[in-house]
Amino acid sequence: MAKKNIDEMSFLDHLEDLRWHLVRATLSVVIAATVAFIFKRFIFDVIIFGPTHMTFPTYKGLCAMSQLLGMSDVTFCADKLPFIIQNRTVAGQFSAHIWTSIYAGFIIAFPYVLYQLWSFISPGLKASERKNSRGFIIVASILFFIGVLFGYYIITPLSLNFLANYEISDQIKNEFDVSSVIAIVRSSAIASGFVFELPIVIYFLTKVGLVTPQILKKYRKFALVIVLIISAVITPPDIASQVIVAIPILLLYQISIYISAIVVRKQNRKNSKVKS
Repeated sequence: MAKKNIDEMSFLDHLEDLRWHLVRATLSVVIAATVAFIFKRFIFDVIIFGPTHMTFPTYKGLCAMSQLLGMSDVTFCADKLPFIIQNRTVAGQFSAHIWTSIYAGFIIAFPYVLYQLWSFISPGLKASERKNSRGFIIVASILFFIGVLFGYYIITPLSLNFLANYEISDQIKNEFDVSSVIAIVRSSAIASGFVFELPIVIYFLTKVGLVTPQILKKYRKFALVIVLIISAVITPPDIASQVIVAIPILLLYQISIYISAIVVRKQNRKNSKVKS
């Protein structure tokens, strides 16, 4: 049966269409999660627990940088991080395996999930709007993966290094639960992935008229404060880590201003042609 034109679809037809898009998106996550579940050794030993070893590339880079600057930062140049990973519940490792596989499946399948979302929304757009939004899935996916890598290679090791070396007494030994370590890696990577979607969000907000370059420039100072707050929330409370995280977010904000300006310029040009 041929698919109905969007103008002919009832509310229930739209719900049915949405249901199938959600089913396909969920199925893609399940398939990717199954693959991640099978390769558990690689997922955990190499990816999840990678930042817990001082051989991790970020620690090597920070150690070399501190030595180049003449700083004797033993935390980045130490032989190992001062903690061990343990499991304290009967089903702890199995639960960690299941949930980590699901989150990994979501990250892997993100472009297809985005494609299903776009496939549901795009029929309601004008032809010119669909044309102007061409490449949305590719750009949004690239930004998401860059954000995930930033969270994994920057935020995660900075957080683990700071928290592992922070102590209130010599009598306390760090024995981190496996779920706690996984939570830091997961939240840092996925949160950063969504933060890096800022230019995409600003693009669409500008398209619908909720945001303009003037507004973004006017509230730049407030944005700086918000960025610093976000950096303080997702990083350990030391100035160096917050600055490292804040810089790319501020760059994204500046890029968003340029994107908003381009959108407004194109809209003004189009309106001028219509009036003439």
